[in-house]
Amino acid sequence: MMYGYCHHGDVQSARSLFDAMAEKNLISWNVMIWGYSQNKQPHEALKLFHELQSNMSLEPDGVTVVSILPAIADLGALDLGLWVHKFVRRKKLDRVINICTALVDMYAKCGETTEAKRLFDEMPEKETASWNALINGFAVNGRGKEALEVFLEMQCKKIMPNNITFIGVLSACNHCGLVEEGKRWFKGMEGFGLIPQIEHYGCMVDLLGRAGCLEEVEKLIESMPYDANGIILSSFLFACGHSEDVTRANKVLKKAVKVEPWNDGNYVMLRNLYVKKRRWSDAEEIKRLMRKNRAIKRLVVV
Repeated sequence: MMYGYCHHGDVQSARSLFDAMAEKNLISWNVMIWGYSQNKQPHEALKLFHELQSNMSLEPDGVTVVSILPAIADLGALDLGLWVHKFVRRKKLDRVINICTALVDMYAKCGETTEAKRLFDEMPEKETASWNALINGFAVNGRGKEALEVFLEMQCKKIMPNNITFIGVLSACNHCGLVEEGKRWFKGMEGFGLIPQIEHYGCMVDLLGRAGCLEEVEKLIESMPYDANGIILSSFLFACGHSEDVTRANKVLKKAVKVEPWNDGNYVMLRNLYVKKRRWSDAEEIKRLMRKNRAIKRLVVV
């Protein structure tokens, strides 16, 4: 039942069951730690992991390791990550594929890409998730060139990429400003039997928007088989702001307000653009719209 609650995002109910247990075995601890990690509550996951460490009758196992490492990665808690890695070596778990993959992901997200690559190279076997962890790790650390090199190596070894792989690839192109490369791989997804998801469209909107290709972004959003979400609209709006395209920005804000009326950053971006263009009455109108939609924050003029 605890797993079911966690799987559906009801971590509070899972925790109530956990706390009510007279005796807790390691499976219970692992499920609860996993639940916190998967539901983006890394602080709670770490707190519970520390409680488990102080439990003299139980010791973490491989499942505990792969459950806690995502939380460590999310928080950038490298010191604890190093402890877990030492524990993995001591228990001779450093040949288990999913544990090695989780360690690669943790080191990369903590900014230790060199260590992540070293671990990856030492893995006796690799699964698609292992390649994804390294590709995404390089991408989020601004090392797009290395991410694309790993992706090419992956293809040379005939490892089939998946949707997560292409999020990393497109993010890498974004960080490097490789517009044509990004467009090529976005279109190339179909060749691998993959259908671009809204996250892939989001990467392309960001890539094209940063390059100032606003017309292309507009056409891409219109052609999407999905409704544009708040992330995509905000990304496009900020691209319009960076290019100082007031007309387009105003048009995008109207759509963004319908999706996320509470997102103050969208209003502030357009207001600051109006101020920059000395369109004072329009700037005041944005302030009124913010009050109407209860999206008030301190307005910063840039």
